[in-house]
Amino acid sequence: MKIVFSPCPNDTFIFHALVHGLVPGAPQLDVTYADIDVTNKLAVQANGPDILKISYAAIPWVLSQYALLPCGGALGRGCGPLVLSKPSSTGETLGTKAIAGKRVAVPSERSTAYLLFRLWAASQVPEGIGEIIVMPFQQIMPAIRDGQVDAGLVIHEARFTYPAYGLALVEDLGNWWEKDTGLPIPLGAL
Repeated sequence: MKIVFSPCPNDTFIFHALVHGLVPGAPQLDVTYADIDVTNKLAVQANGPDILKISYAAIPWVLSQYALLPCGGALGRGCGPLVLSKPSSTGETLGTKAIAGKRVAVPSERSTAYLLFRLWAASQVPEGIGEIIVMPFQQIMPAIRDGQVDAGLVIHEARFTYPAYGLALVEDLGNWWEKDTGLPIPLGAL
């Protein structure tokens, strides 16, 4: 059985027992680790993997080919995506000025993170966003730091490591979502 999921810590934890043959009677898995944009795109290809972990936001594109399983998904509180930028020259956070009309890197156009970003930006950035650049999530913080993009939408462990890149928080989309809806963030589905 072919399975594809991201190498992020929560996915590797969820599938550890299956991947390492620790579940008696479970089928042997042919595992591929892939960036979230890759998994979201694989889901719509003919002859895709048997099982894959995708963003909840990508589900509408795959329901004709896949069934949503009642296990292996990820919902969370306090663990949502972050919008980051460089701080201003005075060290102050720029807020939405950091992204209004600017180039923003995102991990996938079909990710839950990007859906949350679009919902937030529609209500908080009336000037609109400039260009959206899709890149693997691990490349986003270096791209902001190095000036390749003005801001970025980060996921996974980046929420803890962004200060090491000298970056500033523009918005914690998880906090925004939870305050707005009272619900946990729908992150990944299996």
